[in-house]
Amino acid sequence: MNTILLILLALLVGSSVQDVAETEPTPRFELVVLGCAQDGGLPHVGCNRACCVIARRTGRVETPACLGVIDHRDGRLMLIEATPAIDTQLALLQELSGQTDRGRAPVDAVLLTHAHIGHYLGLAHFGREVASTKATPVHLSPRFAEYLRANGPWSQLVELEQIELRPFEPGSRFEPLPGLEVEAVPVPHRDEFSDTMAYKIHGPNRTVLFVPDIDRWDSDTVGPDFIDSLFSGVDIAYVDATFYDGRELPGRNLKLIPHPPIVDSMERFAERVEGRPGAIRFIHLNHTNPALHEPAIIEKIEARGFRVAKTGERIEL
Repeated sequence: MNTILLILLALLVGSSVQDVAETEPTPRFELVVLGCAQDGGLPHVGCNRACCVIARRTGRVETPACLGVIDHRDGRLMLIEATPAIDTQLALLQELSGQTDRGRAPVDAVLLTHAHIGHYLGLAHFGREVASTKATPVHLSPRFAEYLRANGPWSQLVELEQIELRPFEPGSRFEPLPGLEVEAVPVPHRDEFSDTMAYKIHGPNRTVLFVPDIDRWDSDTVGPDFIDSLFSGVDIAYVDATFYDGRELPGRNLKLIPHPPIVDSMERFAERVEGRPGAIRFIHLNHTNPALHEPAIIEKIEARGFRVAKTGERIEL
């Protein structure tokens, strides 16, 4: 009889351990990819090449590069970039977080990298004509903040207190959500209206780098020391991949275009993904980029240890 009881007890204990293993707690912070295309998305206005013609015919849509962060403990949401597709991207973020009815506070914080159209035009939807938000915190560089204060329609958002500008010191760390630390890293790029930032998002378990726009790695403004500093302490990096190898721009000198091509990034960062497949993921892909369209190209990228970002992918922070 004692033997039978011991066997039953062992089975119960084993079952209990298995149940615990299968119900691991949800991490507090989770990062979500909400878009992976360049500023104009796919299909692209004015494009009648096969990539966009087929996308329109099939209903395929790829929205501009954008990340979201979910705080599963406190229910807070953060948006990194305010793209022209902000409605679709916020809806996806709210759906993935289980918060589909947030009313006039669709998001708790916004981070902006720079003043190019695919990265901040979505702010306009916080205005009284659309969401009419109340003091939504927007984190950005001081130069970018001054640009928004001085130019409409952004100045109206500030005057009506629909957004609350929270400038940070470039190179500093700050907490856009309680318990989540972000490091703003200035990077060289076309800075007509604002400077350009990359962000290191420091979670309890992982640090993710987001650098959707940057000059070529071999440009005068980017060097080995800068690259080492940019990637220092990073577990996963989402990197500017606007063009693949120049085939998208026949007749153009790729060295004059301020974006690092994917083929160059793979050569330079091969050692960074050794034993760490997916540690570097390509984002901000132009609508013509074959890495958005050709399975053979995607397979080649993955065979070398890299990944192409996909809308909806999630990373525990």
